[in-house]
Amino acid sequence: MRILRDFRTVRGDDRGASAAIGNFDGVHRGHQSVIDLARKAAPEAPLGIVTFEPHPREFFAPEAPPFRLTGPKARAHRLEKLGVDLLYELPFDAAMASLTPEDFAREVLAEGLGLSHVVVGSDFCFGKGRTGTAEDLRRFGEAFGFGVTVAPLLGGAEAQVSSTSIRRALSEGRPRDAARMLGHWHRIEGAVLGGEKRGRELGFPTANISIEGLHPPKFGVYAVLADVLDGPHAGSYRGAASLGVRPMFGKNTANLETYLFDFSGDLYGATLSVGLVEFLRPEMTFQSVDGLVAQMGADCDRSRTILANS
Repeated sequence: MRILRDFRTVRGDDRGASAAIGNFDGVHRGHQSVIDLARKAAPEAPLGIVTFEPHPREFFAPEAPPFRLTGPKARAHRLEKLGVDLLYELPFDAAMASLTPEDFAREVLAEGLGLSHVVVGSDFCFGKGRTGTAEDLRRFGEAFGFGVTVAPLLGGAEAQVSSTSIRRALSEGRPRDAARMLGHWHRIEGAVLGGEKRGRELGFPTANISIEGLHPPKFGVYAVLADVLDGPHAGSYRGAASLGVRPMFGKNTANLETYLFDFSGDLYGATLSVGLVEFLRPEMTFQSVDGLVAQMGADCDRSRTILANS
């Protein structure tokens, strides 16, 4: 999959795609259905995604609490797994926000990206002030030379699939419910950071990654499935992870600390993708370090059992 970030410089084989447009936060089942429509609309064309970075909501409300399910790298990895050929990750800035719906359709989609077909949801809005509708896009497509498919809203049980519903499930410690809506485990992905090595001292060395900018799932301990995406230890592992601020050791910045079962090696700097499988317990404080270590051992035993049957 190729990632392109400037619609003004798209050339050659990077043009002519059949593309779905949206933010694709979480790349959930609803998003996947729109991507499938783009694939079917023009099977001979490259499959593309048009999305924006930062998320428009972050641009217009930078002080709002973190809400994203996935950062840009994790989103790209998930889209690549779905067979996307071209990811147009366009900068959302003042210039982009000021384009009228007609200007966006002509300058970005037609002249810039050279799309052959576009797929959007029926509630799609675009252009300055979100004044353009899906029907407007259909009309602009006829004028500027690209086809448009408007995906219907999901019905029945599928209508409950939304980023908002997924956030709620994660906030309530229901990762399996979130996974049913996503079509995959909810994953937190990032570079492994240097820490205070408390886990190593306790006999449970952890790989720590930041959750900055992401919607925080319920703080506590989880059974997890982890993928090391690069480096000499690349591969898939089972483990247990603590998400939160580590109250036993005072006030700390929230992060995700993952203990990989039966693993030995240095992961600093590697990219780790951690899938939340089951919530085990909330964060706790203990009267002694020995009590904490005993609980960590019990958490790992329970995680092994859960993951063996998942």
